[in-house]
Amino acid sequence: MRMTGARFIAKTLKGYGVTHVFFVEAILRKGLVEMETLGINRVLTHSEKAAAYMADGYARVSHRPGVCMAQSVGGANLASGLQDPYLGLSPVISMTGRKPPIAQHRNAYQEIDHHAMFGPVTKYNVIVETIEQLPYLLRQAFREATSGAPGPVHLDLQGYEGELTALAEADLEVIVEDSFTYFPSMRPEPDIACVREAVRVIEDAERPVIVAGGGATASSASREIVELAEMLSIPVATSLNGKGTIVETHPLSVGVVGSYSRWCANQIVLEADLVIFIGSHTGDQVTNSWTVPKAGTPVIQIDIDPLELGRSYPNRVGLMADAKVAVRKLIECVDRRNTKNPWAKRAQQWVQRWREEIEPFRNSNTLPILPEKLCKEITEFLPSNAILVSDTGFAGLWAGAMVYLTHPDQLSIRSAGSLGWAFPASLGAKTAEPKRPVVCFTGDGGFWYHLTELETASRRDIKTVTIVNNNSCFRQCIRGINKAYGDSPGKRQDMYKFRDTDFAKIAQDMGCFGIRVERPDDISKALKKALEADVAAVVDVVTDPEHDAPWPPLSIPKS
Repeated sequence: MRMTGARFIAKTLKGYGVTHVFFVEAILRKGLVEMETLGINRVLTHSEKAAAYMADGYARVSHRPGVCMAQSVGGANLASGLQDPYLGLSPVISMTGRKPPIAQHRNAYQEIDHHAMFGPVTKYNVIVETIEQLPYLLRQAFREATSGAPGPVHLDLQGYEGELTALAEADLEVIVEDSFTYFPSMRPEPDIACVREAVRVIEDAERPVIVAGGGATASSASREIVELAEMLSIPVATSLNGKGTIVETHPLSVGVVGSYSRWCANQIVLEADLVIFIGSHTGDQVTNSWTVPKAGTPVIQIDIDPLELGRSYPNRVGLMADAKVAVRKLIECVDRRNTKNPWAKRAQQWVQRWREEIEPFRNSNTLPILPEKLCKEITEFLPSNAILVSDTGFAGLWAGAMVYLTHPDQLSIRSAGSLGWAFPASLGAKTAEPKRPVVCFTGDGGFWYHLTELETASRRDIKTVTIVNNNSCFRQCIRGINKAYGDSPGKRQDMYKFRDTDFAKIAQDMGCFGIRVERPDDISKALKKALEADVAAVVDVVTDPEHDAPWPPLSIPKS
């Protein structure tokens, strides 16, 4: 069928189940018009990075590719926004325009070679030279984004806003490959001999522990992991990306492990004589700089990407497979149950000790408000089907360690490294799941990055609740800054201090609901009002700027 590139792109996105695209003008104008006729929502943002973050939040929650777009001059900004979905293994499809070959290398206005910038942050990065290439390259983009370990892709279209690709005509056929409309697109099974060997190793271990990562949540493997853990009384830790794999009231749950974590989880993984990584990278965050578990600890690793097996820890057994499928195979091969493992009891003793340490802070009514108290209030406030979206930095540490997910239908997604990600990502998450409550947890340092998107939330009626842990500074940085200064005098506050700002007032000025909280007793009421508001809401909670987070590496008990 003869059609324009604009029509082809719109029909293909529709066929693959895309409901929203996130963009900064000017890009694919004719394509966006075609998308409107097909019922695809077009969300205009205030920055290219925010567009990428929204597409990321949309993808992680919907399990479908998120789409973001920018014109040629915004290409570099869009590429920087793909860092987080790349690190977070999220299938984001990005499109940019580029001026035609005749304009290249001649100092064309606003034109740089942005294509190379997408290389480090994508799985697939191609230039669409002709309209005839479009069907093959766009279809491949969906395959690449959703296959194996998901990740971002990039299509560079001809014309500064992609207009040369969009307005060109050719005989084009829209082909939709259903298995690549979502992720995981395929669920490879593990080698059965390796499964049997893994079960033997697990059953022989005295102190096994599971570390569930983002691959476990991407695979929807929570039920299988909990079932396996219960069969063999295996404690379950998670990475930040795996938070929510097991409810945190479960007797086998020990919390988030690594650097943004709980010391009790670190202690349990340190004591383990076998660590089972399920869909978890073994990078420095989840292993506290490769010290948890300690070198030499036997490891079983399950990952859909064979290149991850043994990357940081030599595997006793490696299973290249989808997490959900692999754990189900393990369950089927287990010969004996072990429901009274004294190791599980010891693990819970560590968890209980950790809870006893932090409960005085969680119940504190001191002024200014302590972040632990705020986390307790968020835990009690979260609806049973809520989606929690948290930032990096101390917001990631507080949310990961001290906001408890207590219902299996609650979902947590978090920044994979980019401060400021959480708020725009929460808007993308809400567009993917408009009927579920979406709660963003960030600090003032993170919220400052993209608070302009409050106008987007108001304009597009994207009703989220954003909780700002407002201590008027980059609190996480203070320890390092003080170390750099030592005993030297100087204006060290220049490096971390902000003005005291009432974000509730800013929210109100942008057409959102805003409420400021300065007393602990008022947190619960403010959160309830925010959730009941008929517009996007901001709860600005003034917390103690002198209160440090409990860094797990410094908190592991000596005895």
